[in-house]
Amino acid sequence: MNLKSSIIIIKTHVFFAFFLFFILTSIYSQNRQITAFPRLDSDPNANRFNSKKNSYTWTDLAEISLWASGDTSLVNLEKINTAVGNLLNSTELPSSNKEKAEFILQFLHTILRTYSLYQTRVDTVFTNGVYNCVSSAVLYMILCESAGIRTSGVITKEHAFVMVHIDGQSIDVETTNRFGFDPGNRKEFHDQFGRLTGFSYVPAQNYRDRQTINHLELISLILNNRIADFERRNNYFDAVPLSIDRAVLLLGESLSVINEFYYTDLFKDPRKDLLDRLINYGSTLLRTNREEEGLRWAMAASARYTDNMRWQEFILVAANNRVVRLIRERKIDEARVFLESTRSLLSDLNFLQLDTIVTDAELINRANQSTTAAEGDNVINEIYAAQNAGKMSERRASELITLTVQRTAASLCAAPERNWRAAINYIEASLSKIGTNRVIEQALQTYKANLAAEYHSRFAAEWNKRNFDEAERILNEGLAEFPNNRQLLANRDLVNRHHTR
Repeated sequence: MNLKSSIIIIKTHVFFAFFLFFILTSIYSQNRQITAFPRLDSDPNANRFNSKKNSYTWTDLAEISLWASGDTSLVNLEKINTAVGNLLNSTELPSSNKEKAEFILQFLHTILRTYSLYQTRVDTVFTNGVYNCVSSAVLYMILCESAGIRTSGVITKEHAFVMVHIDGQSIDVETTNRFGFDPGNRKEFHDQFGRLTGFSYVPAQNYRDRQTINHLELISLILNNRIADFERRNNYFDAVPLSIDRAVLLLGESLSVINEFYYTDLFKDPRKDLLDRLINYGSTLLRTNREEEGLRWAMAASARYTDNMRWQEFILVAANNRVVRLIRERKIDEARVFLESTRSLLSDLNFLQLDTIVTDAELINRANQSTTAAEGDNVINEIYAAQNAGKMSERRASELITLTVQRTAASLCAAPERNWRAAINYIEASLSKIGTNRVIEQALQTYKANLAAEYHSRFAAEWNKRNFDEAERILNEGLAEFPNNRQLLANRDLVNRHHTR
């Protein structure tokens, strides 16, 4: 048996359910097919069974165990009734409770046939005799209770069994083994004439981590294992209703707070398990890029089963996934519209986290589209405003300012004009405002080198056409601006040699 249930990595939280419904309906659901979500109401039987409050007869336990197994017919209930009748009417049934409890284990194994780790349902036992520790323990509990023997369930990290309470003693019973009564004691067997024929010995288990549970909790392990089985098969949809039924079975419809110290790593709080299943299902929506449906699910489920911190974390993940995907698709405006539409659903801190992502993308987009000095200056001013508003760090602001200056300068000197002067003037003006910036200063030197090269090209064109005076004028203009440029100094040597001829 596997008593564990898997938990997907995504946590969650909703503040204003009605407003969330209005937003998601008006924005996302237009012209889209609405996904049918898992059932969020509990099965009425779950609360009916809970309402008995531990005053359960063996017939109650039989009915509850079949319901937990998913059996809604009366066929297997009648089979349990027949088994109880055969047990109680057996001429071999001992008179002492201890011997009777051991006999019941032997009787149970006339019903059980084959052990299977995941076969947790009681109805299946009566179909093909396949069982695991939970289904066999529940049936043993029912048979013992029918014979007037008090029982409790016991769980460990990976196992479940029964404890019988007889004459002031509590005795373990490993129900998966027909010789599992009071493990650790040698069992002698006699023939019909009383002669010893042999013995069997089941070693006692050293269960350091064990917890005693009541009848309803033992039966709830059937639901727990069925939930785990659904999730092993990635069927998170069907795991949700069973989780709701299990929580209500154990706690009632109100799911009211009870002693938090009762629940341990062995028998977890069914409310926490329920939230895990609700969020696991929501996570499957997010993994398939259905963030809008994930938010609708959060609205519907959180209104019924509240946990503000976890639902808020889920909403943050859903909104973040949607925002990041839109940004990657270069739909920056859509990302902003989406974020603003979900603003009321997010805490201030979480909204700021996503607003920072969108603002960053918006500024990068505007920097890439900047074509004039005025546009570049406006983007830089917005970057400073975002930094002052706490939307980005000083380092990130510096990176975006560098990007903005570089892209704007590149636009100013784009082909075919190649206006190196405009780029140089813009960079120099920007540096006077933002201060030292090594990357931008290197870009400035590159543009100046390009302008000097342009002077050289103009000079060479006129010189080759033998327009010596115009060539010398262009050269002097270039040297006035770039007196140390090697190419222009070489051109001056050429002119000087020409004059000395």
